[in-house]
Amino acid sequence: MAEERDVTEEARRVAEALRAIEEMDDPAQQARAITEVLKVQTQSAPTLKVKRREWVLQQREAKVTYREIAETLRVSISTVQDIERGYSGSGKTRPRTGRRKRAGSEGDSSTEQTGGGVSPI
Repeated sequence: MAEERDVTEEARRVAEALRAIEEMDDPAQQARAITEVLKVQTQSAPTLKVKRREWVLQQREAKVTYREIAETLRVSISTVQDIERGYSGSGKTRPRTGRRKRAGSEGDSSTEQTGGGVSPI
């Protein structure tokens, strides 16, 4: 981890523990340790995300900029905005935005028959 000196002591200890699991010699013990860690992570993640979001909301209420919050958390500005909105993970919780595929685009046979949707007048 190149930026390890920049992480909190707590995060450094977690990273060390994960590396220790990766280096375990007994595959069965390693698998058990992985299962235990994943269970704890699954149980803790929602609470940790709520605490992080609460902090971000407090900062925004105090008129702290997205840039300043991003620098503190060492994440991108868009990640701070996602946290503020309550989004997390792969984007499955985000509302769909952007352009939808228009009728007659990519592989729609109706455009091929009518000259790409242009009226033949």
